[in-house]
Amino acid sequence: MLNQESQDPASQWILLNQEVIFLHEKGRYEKAASLAHRALGLAEQFNDPNHPYLAASLNNLAGILDAQGRYVQAEPLYQRALEIRERVRGPWHADVAASLNNLAELYRAQGRYDEAEPLYRRSIQILEDVAGPDHPDVATCMNNLAGLYDTRGNYDKAETLFRRAYQIRSKALGKGHPDVAVTLNNIAALYESQGWYTEAKPLYRRALSILEKALGRSHPDVATCLNNLAGFYRVQGRYAKAEKLYRRSLDIRKKSLGADHVHVAASLTNIAGLYFAQGKHSRAEPLFKKSLAILEDALGPDHPGVATGLNNLSGLYDALGKHETALQLCRRALAIRTRALGRWHPHVAVSLNNLAGLYESRRMPRQAEPLYRRSLEIHESVLGPGHPDVAVCLDNLADLLRKMDRGDEARVMEQRARKIRRED
Repeated sequence: MLNQESQDPASQWILLNQEVIFLHEKGRYEKAASLAHRALGLAEQFNDPNHPYLAASLNNLAGILDAQGRYVQAEPLYQRALEIRERVRGPWHADVAASLNNLAELYRAQGRYDEAEPLYRRSIQILEDVAGPDHPDVATCMNNLAGLYDTRGNYDKAETLFRRAYQIRSKALGKGHPDVAVTLNNIAALYESQGWYTEAKPLYRRALSILEKALGRSHPDVATCLNNLAGFYRVQGRYAKAEKLYRRSLDIRKKSLGADHVHVAASLTNIAGLYFAQGKHSRAEPLFKKSLAILEDALGPDHPGVATGLNNLSGLYDALGKHETALQLCRRALAIRTRALGRWHPHVAVSLNNLAGLYESRRMPRQAEPLYRRSLEIHESVLGPGHPDVAVCLDNLADLLRKMDRGDEARVMEQRARKIRRED
């Protein structure tokens, strides 16, 4: 290997950047971030505020921070990269579209959906203009915008965009391309979320078949598809089938990504959740703990993914009767999500709902009620008053109000929930 110090600055930057990308893909975020900072410092030494290496370094470092859940730090870097690209390339360049998409993805992760949507739309508009409406990059942005609509419960809009992305990718790349499989998987997940299991199953299977043929049976993307298909079987109560697929996914991820990768943690969580659903608590606990340890080590103790791990373990301990431990973990999860995502993120609402449920199960309704109401307020504000998750919040609050002998208030909540479900 060539000594970077013997290279000219441009060659040093190229080598560093390649290593940054490699480490990022491997999930080695701390090392990747360290090298990305070095690459950024090197790019700044060119003393050119418009240098393309500077924009690329800013974008790459932002992407790593984004993956670590360090959204506040990532945002100004994404924005600065966007400003450089707009200034140098002009507002109608593919690099500008890429930066817009990255910033939109960051906003989506933070639950800032109203800010993300126009950025996705502008990115699509630019790419359609400069690359043509049938370019694969257009499909990628459409796919991301569709995911936003899916999250917000706008299923018709989501399906329209997913199907358009599928048409573009099939035509431009061929029906056996991995990106086509990704879109098929997204459509299947959309159908599953609406309870359309008959329509979802063949799409999951087709996506898996494409990926296995295109990438091989041991590729990480195959593991992701196996994981999604396993989740489909789990929802249907076909636990043995689900476990077989989850374990195959876990084996692939361990071999291809390493035992301490965040995707391995996700697989462990899924298997633990499967055991938990079957009441096999003693088998679930060590897997939840191992998953949490991996997440804390890979992402840091304040990452939203760690909050998810804490939330899972909290639910298990509550089921085991360890209520005080469950409360402590749930409170920590809420604190992490609030700090990382802001007070109005749907995941914060989920944590509030979970904490309220723990108080309710301990017969502490006065502590539970304001949390349920705050969760409902967030869901209505961010996702809209007709979102299915709002109906769930209304039902939870109604159940609590009935236990408090406030039947008239409970009926109002139940009627609103029924109306949402009729309109859904």
